[in-house]
Amino acid sequence: MTNTSSFPFVIGVAGGSGSGKSTVTQQVLAAFGSDVVSVVMQDDYYADQTHLAPDVRRKANYDHPNAFDWPLLIQQVHTLRSGQAIEMPVYDFTIDNRSTDTIHVKPAPVIVIEGLFALYDADLRDMMSLKIFVDTASDVRFIRRLQRDISERGRSMDSVIGQYMETVRPMYKQFIEPTKRHADVILPHGANGPAVDVITTKVASVIDGLNQG
Repeated sequence: MTNTSSFPFVIGVAGGSGSGKSTVTQQVLAAFGSDVVSVVMQDDYYADQTHLAPDVRRKANYDHPNAFDWPLLIQQVHTLRSGQAIEMPVYDFTIDNRSTDTIHVKPAPVIVIEGLFALYDADLRDMMSLKIFVDTASDVRFIRRLQRDISERGRSMDSVIGQYMETVRPMYKQFIEPTKRHADVILPHGANGPAVDVITTKVASVIDGLNQG
């Protein structure tokens, strides 16, 4: 684990689309509550595409690191670590663009950064106390993505399959899977219970240390 400041305790949760990153994040949040844990969703930091026509936006490669607004993400994590709240952007995948809404995220003793590329950028990794990679079989990840994109993002089956073959699968192999080497903890078979228990136990010990200090 990286030797960063003990307060706040920053956790990075990375892995492929449909790997179970959100499950890990939600279990940490459920274990300690929103007063202790704040969550930064990298999915909401996709670059603004207002300047592009809707048909061009739909063709965006969301599985490439260049799709993200890295300066804003890094700046806002710095802001949270300094004890100040942020207005996290909201990305609307039904229109392939950033929404006009934002989410107020307050500083907390534990900050979770969740996303495909949570472990990709060195500046972001340097702010993390614990780096996690959720490793899940590709067929499971594909089925989960298919179900999510159809039910939550208004996509057709053909478009999801086409995107998976053209960008999701090759980008995972090229950019996302290699970030596994930066992880302190790799969760095999996704968000399995024993592994998540180890993580929550570690977070609990950090929080106890802060309270005693």
